[in-house]
Amino acid sequence: MTTDSLEICDNPITAARRAYQASLGLANAKSVDRSNALLRMAEALRDRQDDILESNTLDLEASRDMAVPELLLDWLKLTPERLQTAANILERLGQLSDPIRRVTNTPLQVEQAQTYCQLMPLGAIALIYEAFPELGAIAAGMCLKTGNSIVLKGSTEASQSNTAIARALQDALADTNLPSGCIELLPADIGTSIRELVSQEHYLSLVIPYGRTSLVQPIVEKATVPVLRAAIGNCYLYWSPTGSLDAVRSIVLDSHCSDPDPVNAIEKILVSPEQKSSSLVSLWNSLRDKGFEIRGDERLVEEYPDLVLADAAEWSQAYLTKTIAFKVVDSLDLGIFWINQYSSGHADCLVTESYSESTEFSLGVKSASVYINASPRFSRLPKSGNTICLGMSNQMGHYRGFISLEALTRVKHVIQGHE
Repeated sequence: MTTDSLEICDNPITAARRAYQASLGLANAKSVDRSNALLRMAEALRDRQDDILESNTLDLEASRDMAVPELLLDWLKLTPERLQTAANILERLGQLSDPIRRVTNTPLQVEQAQTYCQLMPLGAIALIYEAFPELGAIAAGMCLKTGNSIVLKGSTEASQSNTAIARALQDALADTNLPSGCIELLPADIGTSIRELVSQEHYLSLVIPYGRTSLVQPIVEKATVPVLRAAIGNCYLYWSPTGSLDAVRSIVLDSHCSDPDPVNAIEKILVSPEQKSSSLVSLWNSLRDKGFEIRGDERLVEEYPDLVLADAAEWSQAYLTKTIAFKVVDSLDLGIFWINQYSSGHADCLVTESYSESTEFSLGVKSASVYINASPRFSRLPKSGNTICLGMSNQMGHYRGFISLEALTRVKHVIQGHE
């Protein structure tokens, strides 16, 4: 790897081209070289922790001076624990078995030939992300593990932090056997670069936007490169009359424990008219004690005037805060219909003791994942043995659900004749 890659590129076309060229070499890089690079990257984050946190402090001070919303400040603020988690993820990635060229079965059968599928790298990937400085390191690690290069484009609020992290990662790769350009960083202050970046279909194979809808949706609309849209918040829970109050309370609170971004946080709860008033009030009081704001639809506000009325637009929008809105629906069928209309579509829940209800819900809800009597809490560093995930996708296209290592690969069909 040459020292040229240690320079921050201010041209999105150049960055995409360099990443593309690097991806050609990465596709043929040895698994041991990619794994060793990941371990070096983890070590670099730990060694540079003080420098990275100092840069993050500068970002926080500048953001406060510019009256950046508290939500983004929470996402922006790095702690030693958050940085250590990112390093642990890189270390875990380095220890995992190589997903590239993994052989799988194929439905295609050809006479007198052996047929199979292999997972292959996508090529060059761009991550456009809002705050979350450590997310760049995690995404870079997942890309290198799958033989892909990456172009990082962070937000202005995290410019110093992103630069410090990218420098650490690039320095870690400087004396490895991987090609230069594996990790490219675009400066945050180049305002037109996003539009240019997402139109580089000759060089990029995928764009992943990560943040609020205000960031994600324009990219989806403007990109000529395939987009893997990440989703945060606005997950629904249907509370059946047979469902346990304790289960609902536990699941809701646990779903908000994904720090710092509430990927699968439950923000809307649908209840039956048969639900006991005492159970509702008990749940609301428990949530308020934990710092939640409770809102309700017109039917609930009429009966419980102390609730804040949720307007029509809120049912399809993510709060991304400790706010939960309750709505009365007359049946499970109507609840499923409402979820399919207004949920973010990546993780929705049911609390019930009815097997038939659980079957109807799992088949009827169109979301990427459904949880029955279980918390949807998201973790990028799950227990040993589980895969690492960058986030969740709610798009209706070719890929939905957990953005895992497999999501960053493509399938190649191999037909090998015997003649």
